[in-house]
Amino acid sequence: MNKTAIIGSGFIGRAWAISFARAGYEVNLWDQDAKAAGAAHGYIADVLGDLERNGLLNGQTPKDVLARIHPHTDIKMALDGVVHVQENTPENLDVKIEVFRMLDREAPADAVIASSTSAILPSKFTEGLKGRHRCLVIHPINPPYLIPAAEVVPAPWTSPETMERARKFLVDAGHAPLVMKKELDGFIMNRMQGALLEEAFRLVADGYATVEDVDTGIRDGLALRWSFMGPFETIDLNAPAGIRDYCERYQGIYSNLFPQMQRRVDWAGPVMDQIEAERRKRLPADKLQDRQKWRDRRLMALAAHKRKSTKEIGG
Repeated sequence: MNKTAIIGSGFIGRAWAISFARAGYEVNLWDQDAKAAGAAHGYIADVLGDLERNGLLNGQTPKDVLARIHPHTDIKMALDGVVHVQENTPENLDVKIEVFRMLDREAPADAVIASSTSAILPSKFTEGLKGRHRCLVIHPINPPYLIPAAEVVPAPWTSPETMERARKFLVDAGHAPLVMKKELDGFIMNRMQGALLEEAFRLVADGYATVEDVDTGIRDGLALRWSFMGPFETIDLNAPAGIRDYCERYQGIYSNLFPQMQRRVDWAGPVMDQIEAERRKRLPADKLQDRQKWRDRRLMALAAHKRKSTKEIGG
């Protein structure tokens, strides 16, 4: 059975461990803090019950999945015999460089070594490595055991074989890989999310909408389609003759809007007082953790619904 190693057992590391173990992989969990991996094991045990209740353990029991997750305090033992390493250390370039030097030295020569970084280009921390051809980024949306999309991002020297192995590994684990052809700041998902957030901040800062207006427009509008279709498929289905017909009809609207969107609003500037006040009025700070748990339970219900709908209607 394939063995994997999770390096760093914070929120992302724990979530990957659940995803990989649910898919049938043995998972070695290691953290620089000797107590952290054991604590993560307990956190995972609590989450698995909710997943089972939503039918998201692929017919397995929490005990089955948890038995595949093994906390380690010895990095060499954690890396012994693994085919895939998923690194989840802080978003700090110096830390990434140091950790990847260690992983390239200690991991099996044929293991893929992936980083979960959401912002650092893989070329920045893999260039000087002997095994740089097997290093890349696999960036998830958190939590990956509920959100299947994951970006596969190569450095200029990442081998095609490594990219294919990473893609297949994710597919086999139930993920939906976005395989990039080359690295780019923000990758794909943060660039798309960033474009939306930039406009959201402008709309509020310029007095056109409240925070809740913007959230309503996404939550009860665009996101209903986006939960099962991407933007290109959306417009392909929104004109009688498809995507070319849509662009011929509506490109003028967007070309008019584009020049108006070329101005940034400082997210930490005066508008933040308004945005934070509106959010805290709707959700007091002491309720944030409860709402985060609510979010994850809603995501579980949505994931279960999407699986059922795909089976009954098709994907």
